[in-house]
Amino acid sequence: MHNILIIEDERDLAELLAFNLEKEGYRTTIALDGLEGLAAAGRLAPDLILLDLMLPGMLGTEVCRQLKKNQGTSRIPVVMLTAKGEEIDKVVGFEVGADDYVVKPFSTRELLLRVKAVLKRCGTDSEENPVITVGGVSIDCDRHLVSINGEEISFTMTEFKLLYVLVKRLGRVQSREVLLRDVWGYNFVEDTRTVDTHVTRLRTKMGEAGELIKTVRGFGYKMEAR
Repeated sequence: MHNILIIEDERDLAELLAFNLEKEGYRTTIALDGLEGLAAAGRLAPDLILLDLMLPGMLGTEVCRQLKKNQGTSRIPVVMLTAKGEEIDKVVGFEVGADDYVVKPFSTRELLLRVKAVLKRCGTDSEENPVITVGGVSIDCDRHLVSINGEEISFTMTEFKLLYVLVKRLGRVQSREVLLRDVWGYNFVEDTRTVDTHVTRLRTKMGEAGELIKTVRGFGYKMEAR
């Protein structure tokens, strides 16, 4: 049974989210502001956090940034909830480490689908070889760790899964729609910009090794060995 922390200042909405999640078999905890949410995340180590963007005292972006900086909470996937739907707001959310982004008002079905997809994303199949190495990039599937030229690099669960899929399909072009389906676990065509944002973050974190990820214009991306 997965534990989900809901950080949302609108009590009615938080309780409604908790009710629907518990109907699906999840355990939930509610925090009504950012500081309370940070403390609860450190104390409970939930499997996933639903995080409102517009919180009193500390914005959700700052809460997310703090979660990702803290070693004890950095690997907890975060789904942002917000009334803002502009592209720039999504980009900012992903830049501070959010794994997904749901715009209010949203349907219960959509939210549950995204929660399930993010949780599924955290369980990469290590197959026979738990460590994959390409061009100085080493992926430890069992430990969910990535090192580049011997230096460990911190990735969100979504970034890890995206890199894993590209490496496993070395040399094969992957469309944005395929990556959205296989990494994010759903197929909303309008969300393909999400793939571009995460690839940009991957390349930045990977430094020179980011050049291994090639853009195939008008289609998608592929990973190439040096």
